[in-house]
Amino acid sequence: MVDMLGRLLRRRGGSAGHYDGPVRETELWERLDKHLGPAYSRVWAEQNVLPGLGRTVREAIADGVSFKRIWLAVWEALELPAAER
Repeated sequence: MVDMLGRLLRRRGGSAGHYDGPVRETELWERLDKHLGPAYSRVWAEQNVLPGLGRTVREAIADGVSFKRIWLAVWEALELPAAER
């Protein structure tokens, strides 16, 4: 039970530690919205080729790239703080 609670807290950004599990598509869009705003994040995802992927977020999703890998490329491109990784 404690382990399950710890996983839940990590997933939601709680104090049980840094969550290092997979990123889901919904979480990817939530993170993009947080940093770019809901309207601009969609435009940005369609128009900006990420150096780490050689394609846009939308293209990477369509090509089946893992959401975690996409987020790491976004994180790097936006030069976000380590806490957002």
